Amino acid sequence: MAGGLFAVLDDIAMLLDDAAAMSKIATQKTASILSDDLAVNAEQASGFASSRELPVLWAISKGSLLNKFIILPAAFLLSAFASQAIIPILMLGGIYLAFEGAEKIYSLVSGQKQHNPRLESIPEKQKIRSAIITDFILSIEIVIIALDSVAGQQLALQILVVTFVAILATIGIYGIVALLVRMDDAGFALLAWSRHQGAGAVLGRAFIQALPWVIKILGFIGTLAMLLVAGGIYLHHVPWLHNLLHAWPALLAEMLTGTLLGAAAWIVIKPLEVLWHSSKSKTTV
Repeated sequence: MAGGLFAVLDDIAMLLDDAAAMSKIATQKTASILSDDLAVNAEQASGFASSRELPVLWAISKGSLLNKFIILPAAFLLSAFASQAIIPILMLGGIYLAFEGAEKIYSLVSGQKQHNPRLESIPEKQKIRSAIITDFILSIEIVIIALDSVAGQQLALQILVVTFVAILATIGIYGIVALLVRMDDAGFALLAWSRHQGAGAVLGRAFIQALPWVIKILGFIGTLAMLLVAGGIYLHHVPWLHNLLHAWPALLAEMLTGTLLGAAAWIVIKPLEVLWHSSKSKTTV
């Protein structure tokens, strides 16, 4: 009896050890998309009044957790009964990421992303809903990439690893975003405490001035991350593409593939998106 109990405990310990090792690999594979998720959420959560930033972020965080609770069971059922569908879904997600990356680059180059008073009039609930929808799409990619990293492992190990990565993504990303959006408040507090003099005042002003730049840098990193992730997905799952670029440095090959994929997706999707918005605006008039 005791021997059976120890055997069960030993199996559990081995499973947890395997889960820890695989979680590290899965986290590394999803790191690029996590950086994009961080950049997107930092940008979305910073457009509110100071008193509303944390409540809004909490609302988005709860929505993100709900997204995970919807996506995780579906992903595990997919892995158990239709594992052949994982790679096509992963590649569709890659097209989405590449398109988003190309869209951001186009907006930057064309200068379209300018001050728009109409956007400021959008109700808070609508902005939160939009942020949760964006989180849902990115969460699918995080879960599928994590699931792909443990493909072929026993289902219990897949559940432990992917659930850990998904929960870590929500807690880690929104925790960091909470710190970022309060950076300017910390700066004002330092200014008040130091009475606008000395090292405290210098540090306070640095915090206030740094926040917009931090968000811009995160946005730039997030755009690159989207293209790299998309390119990596196609390089790893399209044999002829892998053979064509196998001699290239990995980062360069992934960036080239992601950029070309994004440009192709943008050329196809953007006109359809414009037509959709045009027809929608005509029906509301």
